[in-house]
Amino acid sequence: MGLDEVSQKPHDRLSALLADDMAAVNALIRDRMASEHAPRIPQVTAHLVEAGGKRLRPLLTLAAARLCGYGGPYHIHLAATVEFIHTATLLHDDVVDESTRRRGRPTANLLWDNKSSVLVGDYLFSRSFQLMVETGSLRVLDILANASATIAEGEVLQLTAAQDLATDESIYLKVVRGKTAALFSAATEVGGVIAGADEEQVRALFTYGDALGIAFQIVDDLLDYGGSDASIGKNTGDDFRERKLTLPVIKAVARADAEERAFWVRTIEKGRQEEGDLDRALAIMARHGAMEAARDDALTWADRARAALTVLPDHPIREMLHDLADYVVARIN
Repeated sequence: MGLDEVSQKPHDRLSALLADDMAAVNALIRDRMASEHAPRIPQVTAHLVEAGGKRLRPLLTLAAARLCGYGGPYHIHLAATVEFIHTATLLHDDVVDESTRRRGRPTANLLWDNKSSVLVGDYLFSRSFQLMVETGSLRVLDILANASATIAEGEVLQLTAAQDLATDESIYLKVVRGKTAALFSAATEVGGVIAGADEEQVRALFTYGDALGIAFQIVDDLLDYGGSDASIGKNTGDDFRERKLTLPVIKAVARADAEERAFWVRTIEKGRQEEGDLDRALAIMARHGAMEAARDDALTWADRARAALTVLPDHPIREMLHDLADYVVARIN
């Protein structure tokens, strides 16, 4: 089931409730992605920013700030910061992964070139730091700067771990916390910080974002082996073809017999893939219940996200965030 097929989507309810804030975020993004001297910057940025993404991360920042009673202007800056960081990482990721599709459209590196994607990504990172500095909060700067470093660290770790059959679930979790959950947790945490929430609530917002991000990535990894191209915005089986050791494969490798391990060594470690290998990989994962086990993990992380919300104020946004954890994992039901 795709996200758009879930009835009474909490993402849409959040978007409707925070529509004015989100409009201000989008206006700020358009303003700050402009460049007087390098027109390719807004061209490349607009291709990705305006590609119809759900803006989940900036929406989490707005929701956390409003949930904690914030009435000032700087949650707009922080939400735009989060979206710029996310967009920059996508531009860089598509170069690293040699991707050709993103959100169902050709990637920027395909339409322009790798140099443009990398340099425009760098520009967006720089813009994000300008925005976060404007809030005047050193703590906000610390959280988002640390998140940026953690994201880069997670991506580098994935480079070394993705095709190594010694990669286990603990290493996978470090990668996921870096490449995905770090920005989710920073997005929610800074919303609480800018609102002046107490430390227990700020920690709860961090925990919620962290657990939601992990669940989100596990679901993405599962959908790569079982989602429609339209729902995941890329080709089914791309992770296998790119020789990425994601959670379903890690679980299957851990339970593999000698013949199956030889298959994983050939296809993942050595990259010698043949026609029919994807189907065989799916059959091996099915034999060991790897997909179901990974789904159970995603549901457990969604449960942790919901549990973290209990210390936050009783507010319609809290219920929407609670439902959002269900919404993220509903894609694999």
